[in-house]
Amino acid sequence: MNLVNLISQKELIERRGQIKKVFFYRICGAGMGPAAVLVKQAGFEVHGADSAFYPPMSTFLETTGIPLYKLDQVNSSFLKNYDLIVVGNSVSGKSDAARMIEESGIPFTSFPSALGSLVLKEKNVIGIAGTHGKTTTTYFMTQLLEKLGQNPGYLVGGIIEGRDPAKLGAKYFVIESDEYDSSYFHKISKFRLYELKNLILTSLEFDHADIFSSVEKIEDEFRDVIPEMKSTLIFNQDYPSAMKLFKDYFGKKSHQQWYLYGEGSEAGPFDVKTFENRSEFSILWKNQRINFYSSVVGLHNVLNLTSCLIYLLSEGFNVPDVQKAAQDIGMVKRRQEVRGRYRDMIVIDDFAHHPRAITVTLDAIRARFKNKKVITIFEPISATARSSIFQGEFRDSLCASDKVIIAKASIPTTALTGQDLDVELLTKEIGQQGKPSICVTNLDDLRRSIDQYTEKDAVLLVLSNRTCLGLWESGFVQEIKP
Repeated sequence: MNLVNLISQKELIERRGQIKKVFFYRICGAGMGPAAVLVKQAGFEVHGADSAFYPPMSTFLETTGIPLYKLDQVNSSFLKNYDLIVVGNSVSGKSDAARMIEESGIPFTSFPSALGSLVLKEKNVIGIAGTHGKTTTTYFMTQLLEKLGQNPGYLVGGIIEGRDPAKLGAKYFVIESDEYDSSYFHKISKFRLYELKNLILTSLEFDHADIFSSVEKIEDEFRDVIPEMKSTLIFNQDYPSAMKLFKDYFGKKSHQQWYLYGEGSEAGPFDVKTFENRSEFSILWKNQRINFYSSVVGLHNVLNLTSCLIYLLSEGFNVPDVQKAAQDIGMVKRRQEVRGRYRDMIVIDDFAHHPRAITVTLDAIRARFKNKKVITIFEPISATARSSIFQGEFRDSLCASDKVIIAKASIPTTALTGQDLDVELLTKEIGQQGKPSICVTNLDDLRRSIDQYTEKDAVLLVLSNRTCLGLWESGFVQEIKP
């Protein structure tokens, strides 16, 4: 590995005025594409390349006018046309592509560093971090600021109907701030490079077992940025790791404002009532009980929304304006998304792939669709989910369903600790709790199991952060009548 031309964050900020042309290598990544567009909107000439171009990212990039190339068109001579190369996280440090970039003689960096240095340095950046709820809360905050007339910039890590995944905006910039590493040469969490001014921590527990060996290692990533926060920090006190950080840093910097929220906090939310299409709750702000009525459903989403409301109130927005802004809030796709019906069942798609996320999703479904049976399909596909780390926790969370189908993918875990998840044992133990359970390994068996478990007027909940053995692409969606 030759890092002679790796440009530091500090130097990149200092040389910002000298950089004109920026090249994004592997531009179609979920973070790379939006980052490229933001850099272009900030006034730079941006080009990019990838091995293939597929919707929705290819469609999004084409609308921006960014010239796109195939990787086989890119060589060392080609790269010399640029002032900066931004390297996608999909590029392996052992690859020929890495050697070509390193030896091109052109400064290179990761997309979080480029974004922080070239775009976010002068913005009032609100980082939304946490094990659960980052994408949803980022979208909530963006909508609220828009309804308050602020024209915020944003970068959301999910698909949003009728909206680009990123926008430069004006004063405020809301960014999903995940803890996954940035590149083969920046083995640190992305949020450490985003030049955050504010931080909302929705939750903090162990995940990304292919990157971190313990939750303490994840805590350490936050220890790098918390002392540098220039404004507001809002933590969910229901998570011990979040409270550990709070106790370590609260009151250490006079310019920092700290707030806690959560089920057991003084701020709330309180008296949460959730219905099929709305929720009601209140929070305590400056000794005043403030009532909210919102389209978000379920305690987990109310908690996510509460963190945003506390931030807006801390910024001085008027209470009636904030109450009005919270009334009609949209959701990101694949977050408790109703996809239609199949054989008289309501079909819901959700991204949950961690035991806590499964629990709160099932709680929200139960609150939203009272008195309906819930049939859950779960595909343990992330590195952490494919490991034995949460063997017992998955059993306990899935037992909140009436019937369970486990869709087993034939991919071994890449977790640093633990063995592969014992899916057969998981299926057996769920059955021993009195909940019918089936394990399937291919799409045909999955479809047959769905038909076997079909119940009139039930909810079919699909939990996967990928394709669930190809279920959504199989024609299953076409059978759903909206």
